[in-house]
Amino acid sequence: MLILAATPIGNLSDASPRLRELLAESKFIAAEDTRSLLQLANALGIQMQAKLFSLHEHNELHRNSALVELALDDDLVLVSDAGMPTVSDPGFVLVRSVAAAGGTVTVVPGPSAVISALAVSGLPTGRFTFEGFLPRKSGERQNVFAELLQERRTMIFFESPHRLLDALIDAVAVFGPDRLAAVSRELTKKFEETKRGSLAELADWARTEPKGEMVLIIGGAEEKTVNLDLLIEQVNQLVASGNRLKEAVIEIADANDFSKKLLYDAVLSARK
Repeated sequence: MLILAATPIGNLSDASPRLRELLAESKFIAAEDTRSLLQLANALGIQMQAKLFSLHEHNELHRNSALVELALDDDLVLVSDAGMPTVSDPGFVLVRSVAAAGGTVTVVPGPSAVISALAVSGLPTGRFTFEGFLPRKSGERQNVFAELLQERRTMIFFESPHRLLDALIDAVAVFGPDRLAAVSRELTKKFEETKRGSLAELADWARTEPKGEMVLIIGGAEEKTVNLDLLIEQVNQLVASGNRLKEAVIEIADANDFSKKLLYDAVLSARK
């Protein structure tokens, strides 16, 4: 079978007894980075006997067939550098392939940065969506945010510390300065910190250049019905009366608490 085993996201004490047992006794382990796995085992005082295989984004497709055959014949453990394999880490292709071949896929649960950050965010946890890593470029980030503007579930993103401020600035531009959010950094580690507040407040905090692994949580949109066709019509009426398109979009978007970028794109799309 294929065994997905979660590893600590920071604090080594979070390594479960089942994970320790697997690392000590397994014959075959696939790891995102075998060096990181060896460092983890050494830190836990575990002497591994397993044959190790690297499985990362650059070799996942190439290694897949051989690892599927191995998982069908014996037990294969899969670990990532931190947290649960397949969640913004390699392993999805392997899981799908083993399952399609009739093999068993099971899990040894453990730490998750996604769930941990959500739990401490102070934002609604009943419904949420995990969006993974944000794009590196501002325009692409704003496009992602614009697509989620009306999302009512709490949204979870991964972001690097050196791009956090830019991401928050883009989030303010799309969601508005008052949308509630939270940023957790260094979860389970010595300098763990969670900042809560509006996007504008978090952007001000991010200017202090906080360090560490970051999880950004943004609250969902309030229940609100927006008639996009009506907004487009109102923009066109202002343009027909002599206003410039961008000025008309700003006026109508501000009056309806709507994304300027989303409305501008919708107006252009309607003219095609």
